[in-house]
Amino acid sequence: MQFDDDANLDTSEVKDVRGSRVPGGRATVGGGIVGVIALILGLLFGVGPDQLGLSSGGDEPVATSSSAAQVDRTCRKGSDANTREDCRIVAVVNSVQDFWRAEYQRRGGRYGAASTVMFSERVPTACGTASSAVGPFYCPGDRQVYLDLGFFDELRTKFGSTGGPFAQAYVVAHEYGHHVQNLMGTLARAQDGRTGADSNAVRVELQADCYAGVWARHATTTPDDKTGRPLLTRLTDQDVRDGLDAAAAVGDDRIQERFQGRVTPENWTHGSAAQRQQWFRTGYTTGDMARCDTFR
Repeated sequence: MQFDDDANLDTSEVKDVRGSRVPGGRATVGGGIVGVIALILGLLFGVGPDQLGLSSGGDEPVATSSSAAQVDRTCRKGSDANTREDCRIVAVVNSVQDFWRAEYQRRGGRYGAASTVMFSERVPTACGTASSAVGPFYCPGDRQVYLDLGFFDELRTKFGSTGGPFAQAYVVAHEYGHHVQNLMGTLARAQDGRTGADSNAVRVELQADCYAGVWARHATTTPDDKTGRPLLTRLTDQDVRDGLDAAAAVGDDRIQERFQGRVTPENWTHGSAAQRQQWFRTGYTTGDMARCDTFR
């Protein structure tokens, strides 16, 4: 996975609040048993913590600014994305949104961009205050993707993924798949409270996997708005295998087997390892978002 060294990264699409303090009280979705339950239920690569009824009520605290980690100072060029993990995330966000802007324009629509918030430990959102235990998620209330980079280490150490830069890109692209669903009105279909292999919750997650594959298919041919050249210049077969491996590692069946010792399909919220791979592969091989209808 290689980015154009000379490309200018657009850090305005990423908010870096790592190291910031969230004043007042404890996180509503946090460690201990709540974090373990969230993990077993599969709230990974999903939507905000309010999905589990764990968001706090009332006004949310505002994270104070941190000078410890600000990507706008360190992530300027594609060369930075090729050497730094946080800059790589900036570049992936740029690439994903370049694609969806172009795709919406091609279809006669207008894409509304979404920011990614990099945080550490816990973060206030329109969906409630969340901790890193929730994993990466998209909050439809404020149309932002939330990501603690420490999750990528856990993807390897706790979930058994091979990891790699494109595994990280897959995670980000999946969350932006939720943003596209929100813009299209599809995301609301997951709000019926049902779980299980055939639930709308699972269908929404599998569609987001498919949308991630669609982006991957076009990533190396989508021109950057500023340079006219693709920001992502190389994607290898090994990169795609890393993405597929990450998709399998966070399948509901794999997570349940690993953390509770048995598979209970009636509690699935994201789909099996095989399903997640299948739908990412469908998006990647066809490159057509119309082929991502998981509700048929």
